[in-house]
Amino acid sequence: MITDYAALPAKQQPVSANHDKNRKLVRWWLYAVFVVLIAIVMVGGATRMTGSGLSITEWKPIHGVIPPLNHAEWLEEFDKYRQIPQYQQINKGMALEEFQFIFWWEWAHRMLARFVGFLVAIPLIFFWVTGRLQDGLKARMLGILALGGLQGAIGWWMVASGLSVLTSVSQYRLAVHLTMACIIIVAVFYVARGLAEYTEKPAQKNVQRFAGWLVFAVLVQIYLGGLVAGLHAGLTYNTWPLMDGAIIPSDLFTNQPYWRNLFENPKTVQFIHRMFAYTVLVLAVLHVVQTHRYASGTTHARRSVVLLGLILMQAAIGIVALLTMVPIEWGLAHQGFALVVLSFAVAHWRACKGAYAVRHA
Repeated sequence: MITDYAALPAKQQPVSANHDKNRKLVRWWLYAVFVVLIAIVMVGGATRMTGSGLSITEWKPIHGVIPPLNHAEWLEEFDKYRQIPQYQQINKGMALEEFQFIFWWEWAHRMLARFVGFLVAIPLIFFWVTGRLQDGLKARMLGILALGGLQGAIGWWMVASGLSVLTSVSQYRLAVHLTMACIIIVAVFYVARGLAEYTEKPAQKNVQRFAGWLVFAVLVQIYLGGLVAGLHAGLTYNTWPLMDGAIIPSDLFTNQPYWRNLFENPKTVQFIHRMFAYTVLVLAVLHVVQTHRYASGTTHARRSVVLLGLILMQAAIGIVALLTMVPIEWGLAHQGFALVVLSFAVAHWRACKGAYAVRHA
């Protein structure tokens, strides 16, 4: 007699049947989380580029879900914004309708962040208590949930930097906030891709390590991009390949002490961002050579070529954004495609390592 295992209750199905089905369910859940995380970063980028990030001057994780519902509440919220330096020094005289525009961007960003917290926590509880979450995934998922909580605190820490003295958020804190978001994206996508089925055998250890270092290099470049964004450094020196008329411009270390130029001098920060982009490109080329030497004819080698192509496309988008003085559409394209590069680099790294084996709970 042939038994239709899929029709049986979960507890009566063979472990192998449950195992495969549960891995697939968890993987698709993580893909949903991944998509929402990408949306959060993109809305965050639009929030920054529209100057909306300081429009909500309080952190109310629960009460803040409800926006102003009438004219009096809008005036109350607007009055709070008018107390901070950004309004007093940059947006003085702003109409209520203009404030509402920037308010909705920041509110949407925070709402998406709250939503993804529930999207992780509620299914995690369900999968855990029903025995669908394999043992090896439990610590990983708790770690991702903890990173999400930490990111919420970092987000408010960033906003708070622009409420008393500065007219925008600190570039230090903006870069940390963006990079932490990308680290969470890496973690979620890495775990999800580890649950996929791979027909190609894992690559050699040296190829795996290089693929991992490429992910790290892309994260570093995104951090540097966060510094550029925080300093509005992309609005200056809008030429390429020369910068201020030279390959290596002068006056890169005018501030004292010297290390402050790496984070606070817009010229130096943009120059470093440019140079590290070339570094990432060279690393990608070397990785293509490596994979074709040690894994010729495999999917790993083909993926390395695709990754190189994506990095070249991202460089081209960055150059266009620079030459056009970073209009919002090109700024968002540059940020969004950076996430494409990062995600593909993670998928390539995970594929080089192969799917990990986790024991069924």
